[in-house]
Amino acid sequence: MKTFEYIITDPEGIHARPAGLFVKEAGKFASKITIAKDGKEVDAKRIFGIMSLGVKKDNLVTVKIEGEDEETACSTLEAFFQENL
Repeated sequence: MKTFEYIITDPEGIHARPAGLFVKEAGKFASKITIAKDGKEVDAKRIFGIMSLGVKKDNLVTVKIEGEDEETACSTLEAFFQENL
């Protein structure tokens, strides 16, 4: 299992547009991917789950990836966060 944490820097937090892009990016991988904030963990391949976290600027999120392509998924999704959030 691979894990990384990220502090959201986007002034809008994770709103619909980046959440949709993240779901699309996460959907490219076979691994199970979850995103968590304040103890609540949701499936990163479901937009409503991500939106339900209510992630704002300066919030810490934890992304967990488990599966056959976890190495590639981890580096790709971490880069996605740095570029978009």
